[in-house]
Amino acid sequence: MKKSAERGLLVREDLQDEAIHTILLAMVDMQGRLQGKRLDADHFLEDVADGKAEGCNYQLAVDIDMNTVDGYRHASWSTGYGDFVFAPDLDTLRRIPWHEGSALVMCDLEWEDGSPVRVSPRQILRRQVERLDERGLVALAASELEFLVFRDTYEQAWDKCYRGLTPANRYNIDYALLDTAGLEPLLARIRNAMRDTGIRTLDSKGECNFGQHEINFQFGPAIEAADGHVIYKNGAKEMAAQAGHSISFMPKFNQREGNSCHIHLSVRSREGETVMAAGEELSTMGKHFVAGMRATLRELTLFFAPNINSYKRYMPGSFAPTSVTWGRDNRTCALRLVGHGPSLRIENRVPGGDVNPHLAMAAMIAGGLHGIDKELPLEPPCAGNGYEADSAHVPTTLRAAREAFENSTIAHEAFGADVVEHYVNMARVEIEAFESAVTDWERVRGFERM
Repeated sequence: MKKSAERGLLVREDLQDEAIHTILLAMVDMQGRLQGKRLDADHFLEDVADGKAEGCNYQLAVDIDMNTVDGYRHASWSTGYGDFVFAPDLDTLRRIPWHEGSALVMCDLEWEDGSPVRVSPRQILRRQVERLDERGLVALAASELEFLVFRDTYEQAWDKCYRGLTPANRYNIDYALLDTAGLEPLLARIRNAMRDTGIRTLDSKGECNFGQHEINFQFGPAIEAADGHVIYKNGAKEMAAQAGHSISFMPKFNQREGNSCHIHLSVRSREGETVMAAGEELSTMGKHFVAGMRATLRELTLFFAPNINSYKRYMPGSFAPTSVTWGRDNRTCALRLVGHGPSLRIENRVPGGDVNPHLAMAAMIAGGLHGIDKELPLEPPCAGNGYEADSAHVPTTLRAAREAFENSTIAHEAFGADVVEHYVNMARVEIEAFESAVTDWERVRGFERM
């Protein structure tokens, strides 16, 4: 297969040369999922590649169950649930090896007049990348995404109401090479398939919870890294299903360790020069950038932790942060400075496996730009136990994060009032759904004893 830009991506001519019959036309929804259509390859080449396709605008106005909900300006029963436009980003066209004869292209969402759908996650990240570009800067990012593997299919897990599932590993396999070998056929397939799509994998490793694993990827431009994240997440689930397994990225599935998503971010000049580091330490700009991320972390947490379950991770001694601190190679902090020289970068440890990477990276860039623009000073690093630090606390509930985001001047300035309103409403829908649910915990405590 011919290579495009040395990234292993397809070019349009490959669709004629290769046995590609189906094109996945994909967008990223609010929950960080791939949504879209499967197109005939000839139809894509003749009608869509140089043009556009349409899709119902309710896709950015639903809950996680795809139920239509009220409170969104752009889509409602009163406006008739019309269409927005899928504009293919042809630079992202790539073969999908786990589906024979298929390729995928990421799309930006636009309105019929060509203006961006500002509340769409990919457009939100694109706007922050443009703000960096206005200052002659680019953002490089990578995500580390943990997941749980079960030897039950998704259908079996559903039928069991997600109770009594069999984890792929029965004990802590953090860094283990012995017990992870049993799952290597699946993990190797995921790693190799991602490589074949042009998403460069670095490694995989076992984690602490039973059946918990992690696959890490090479850094790249922020939008490219976020796209790779959602393609990987979708593909890993599909390959697990094909193998008779199931994978969960749920932040907190049980009382053991949760699934994190550590996001690494650095900023360079357009020419690729290091601007965050001065030798082995942060440069002046780097200090401002990290200070801005720290100063805005609480008010932008909604973009790092978008669901009720997200907040169950934040427990002392859990390797998920509780205090808004930063430190050099300190895993008890929310922001961990890692790397050396040109590779010096900040790791955000707040997000979980449910994070929408486009929104999270947008929030990190927005926070960093706030620090640069205001020349914020960076407080000394936390050198000890961040769980015991005398510092502000990461929000502990979705309601608290929603209120902080809604009242954030930074969020309004960086993203716009329309974006803030849209995602505040998303949080409202999630909160109301949870508060109206009757849980197993309530039944156990109340069935007999109340």
